[in-house]
Amino acid sequence: MTAPTGASGQAARKDHLLVVDDEPTVRELLRTALRHAGFDVDAARTGREALELVGRRPPDLILLDVMLPDMDGFEVIRRLRAEARPWREDGSGPVSVLFVSAREDHRDRIHGLRLGGDDYVTKPFDLEELIARIHAVLRRTRGEPPARFRVGDLELEPETHHVARAGSTVHLSPTEFRLLHFLMANAGRTMPKSQILLSVWDHDFDGDPSIVDTYISYLRRKIDTGSPKLIHTVRGVGYILRGPRR
Repeated sequence: MTAPTGASGQAARKDHLLVVDDEPTVRELLRTALRHAGFDVDAARTGREALELVGRRPPDLILLDVMLPDMDGFEVIRRLRAEARPWREDGSGPVSVLFVSAREDHRDRIHGLRLGGDDYVTKPFDLEELIARIHAVLRRTRGEPPARFRVGDLELEPETHHVARAGSTVHLSPTEFRLLHFLMANAGRTMPKSQILLSVWDHDFDGDPSIVDTYISYLRRKIDTGSPKLIHTVRGVGYILRGPRR
């Protein structure tokens, strides 16, 4: 797949994340899922290793576990925030920190945020929500406006999971929302079923591919009950979401 390019013709820079977790399965899950979501990802097992990596190449955002074998995540962020640097690799501001921890006590959340954390997510976490939170933190700390998609009279806000058609709220399941988000992000392009499966369902999904058709029918019942129709079938290929023709 060709990398997106900017106005200069150079490949667009991927956001650089650092995953800090001493559990190998969690570390590998996050590294794989976040790379699949389009991020450049490094990983560390200890707080000391994380600080060394940050010193060599500051990431845009650190996903930081609280319980680490050498020092806890709170000590890691204390050391990061004690200095004016490190700044993100792109120079847009200080490195963001999103805590990802099994510690659910509200006092831990408050403590982490007071130390300079930008968000706090507890384990077990939903990958889609975690990725949405990463994007939200990066937008917020860079001063970027929240993302919003609009096709015709259909609106979708990824950060709040709000969907509306002609001003009326549409209630979707998490999978329906992921599917609609994908179609709207690629509005005007025919998306093959194989690509929809890869992007909306797990990358290693080995179930019945007709699940795509099933969920398209669910979406149509909720957003295409009136006129004009927005979701169209491209026979033998997949689906396209497009606004009304003029």
